[in-house]
Amino acid sequence: MKSRLILLSVFALLISTSLFAGGFQLNEHGARAMALGGAFTGLANDPSAVYWNGAGISQLSGTNFLIGTSLIAPSSSFRGVSPEVDKYRGKNLIFFPSHFFMTHKLNDQFSLGFGFTTPFGLGTEWDENWVGKYLAVETELKTFTANPIVTYTPVESFSISAGFLYSFADVLITRKNPLQPILASDAFVHLEGDDMAAFGYTAGIMFKPSKMFSIGVSYHSEINYGFEGTATTTGPEQVASSLPQGPITAELTTPQNIAVGVAVNVSDRVQLSADYQYIGWSSYDKLEVVFTDPEPDVVSSSPRNYEDTYIIRFGASYILNKQVTLMGGAYFDNNPVSTAYINPSLPDADRIGLSFGIKAQIFEKLAFEGSYLFIRGQELTVTDSKEEYTQGGSPFNGTYNTYANIFSLGLVFSL
Repeated sequence: MKSRLILLSVFALLISTSLFAGGFQLNEHGARAMALGGAFTGLANDPSAVYWNGAGISQLSGTNFLIGTSLIAPSSSFRGVSPEVDKYRGKNLIFFPSHFFMTHKLNDQFSLGFGFTTPFGLGTEWDENWVGKYLAVETELKTFTANPIVTYTPVESFSISAGFLYSFADVLITRKNPLQPILASDAFVHLEGDDMAAFGYTAGIMFKPSKMFSIGVSYHSEINYGFEGTATTTGPEQVASSLPQGPITAELTTPQNIAVGVAVNVSDRVQLSADYQYIGWSSYDKLEVVFTDPEPDVVSSSPRNYEDTYIIRFGASYILNKQVTLMGGAYFDNNPVSTAYINPSLPDADRIGLSFGIKAQIFEKLAFEGSYLFIRGQELTVTDSKEEYTQGGSPFNGTYNTYANIFSLGLVFSL
């Protein structure tokens, strides 16, 4: 039982740090919105409005489609463990979260929309023998969400929307665990789990008092994932029979999001937009992992102590001619977790994003959108880590550096 508690207690730590940090919330849903730094809540005038602010689809006539994907290439490094300054680099990974949106205007008052997105995802992978191998080796999360919505426009200048979220997800987590003083070797811990049915809701408001100005508000609810998975632990033959195996469960909750945005037409060619996005990370204060065979048994309860945070976004667009629009944006993403709980599964930090993009109207009913986003995490030095990288309890203090390059492409077409 003692060995089971030691080894399985790591699962709560791994899941909590890998799933629930600012870097795992993806907002790259539409190349145009990304080019504007995500300042799209008060604009919301292409099919990606289904995600950004459902009330915005009232501005679209006929039937419209947007299909797109992003290439995300993150990079992480660690110097330490303090007082050492040895440098370790995470493996170069590439992810391709994709999205699809559809809208249809029924009449002057009602519009329908549907979106399919990856709202949380990505992962990290380090060499299996690096200094932090007892904290993280590989972490990968994929979530997928379907979002049907309906929008009602009681008067021309005002619209509201409501939507339903159906989500499913899977997670893969691996790390090593020391077997000392029993044996001078390690066990390898592998966890896979999924949840095929999690639910939430969305809402939106769009108010356009004039052709020059609009304001939008959007809401995405929390989603509770009840992961069911299998724990597999491998190690030396001498202790193989005592290593924990079998089914486990864990409940995880993504935060609610509230965004308020404005858009202003400075001239016939220039448009400015700004957003404030509130993220309710405080809903995630702990995680319990339960080993369910032969009977439910709480293996670990780990405090996470995340705090509510925010993102501030700015965007600008310039109509070059009837076919081409140029866009640029910037944002600041505030870190939701204190340095005491930073973990190499996701070395999070305050982040700045800089973006630019283009929209090209290829034909009357077909447009191409492309954008590039560079994200730079503030260099973060940890001196008060609660994470322990040795059996003796040495804190995992050191310096993290992170950045990411993101390319997004999309096609918008109408019927």
